[in-house]
Amino acid sequence: MIEIANLSFGYNKKKLLYKNLTLSLEAGSIYGLLGKNGAGKSTLLKNLIGLLFPTNGDIWVNGFLPKKRLPSFLETIYFIPEEVYVPSLTIDRYINLFAPFYPNFSKENMIRHLEELDVKTADKLNTLSFGQQKKFIIAFGLACNTKVLLLDEPTNGLDIPSKKRFRKLIAAEMNDDRMIFISTHQIRDLDNLIDRVVIVDEGELLLNASVATIAEKLLFTTVDEMPAGDKILYAEESLLGIYVVTENKNTAESKVNLEHLFNAVTENPEIIKQIFN
Repeated sequence: MIEIANLSFGYNKKKLLYKNLTLSLEAGSIYGLLGKNGAGKSTLLKNLIGLLFPTNGDIWVNGFLPKKRLPSFLETIYFIPEEVYVPSLTIDRYINLFAPFYPNFSKENMIRHLEELDVKTADKLNTLSFGQQKKFIIAFGLACNTKVLLLDEPTNGLDIPSKKRFRKLIAAEMNDDRMIFISTHQIRDLDNLIDRVVIVDEGELLLNASVATIAEKLLFTTVDEMPAGDKILYAEESLLGIYVVTENKNTAESKVNLEHLFNAVTENPEIIKQIFN
C-alpha cells in the first residue's frame, strides 16, 4: 500500500529531517506515527501525497509515485492536515463540489458521520468553530472511502467528548482494504485505537511494530520500588508508584502505554532495536 525506500528529505541540504528512511505500511491497519514536535511527521505525510519531494529515495503509494499527482492517484488517498481550511460554502454545496473527485464517496456515510460527530449547521462552513470545521473535514474524508487516509494531529482542536467520538468513528470505518495513518504528539488520544506503532526520531525509524508484538516484547508495570537486575528502559514516578518499562523476558501480560513506550524507545533506541530485531 505504501512503500518508502531510502527516503532522505530536508528543507536545508545541510540538515536532513530524514536520512535513508525505509518503511512499509500495509492495508488493514491503523498506524500511529509518533514523534516529537519538529521531528518531521507532517513533512513525511506531505511527501506521501506529493506536496513535497524527497531529496533521495523512492515513495510508492497504491502503486503510484506521489510526486506525479495523477488524478488516478489522488482519488485513492485523502489527507487531513492539522490546520484545516473550509471555504464559505454550505455543507451540501461543499459535497456537490468536492465529492465528484472521489468515485467511492458515500453521501449516506457522510450524513451519518456528521451526526456521530455532532456537526449540524445550515450556515456556511466558515462560520463554524475550528473544532466543528475539523470534525466536518474528518467526516468528509472518511466518506470518500479512499484506500489510504492520512491524518495530521486530528484531535487538535477537539474537546474530550469529540475525541471519544473520533476514536469510535475511526475504529468503525476501518476495514481490511483501507490503511489509516495518524500522526500525533498527543499520544494518549490514540490509546485503544491504533494497532501498529511507528516511531521516528532524529530522522531515523526507531520502531515499526504491532501493539501485540510490543506487548509481547516489553513489560509495562507499576512498582513500589525499582526492580533490580533488569535493564530499565523507562521509569516515571507517580502517586500510584513507579511506572516502569522493561524487556518482557517472562512473556508476562501487560497493557501497552503509548506515552511510556515513546519515552522508552527514544531514550534507548539501540536497545529497542536489539529487542525487536
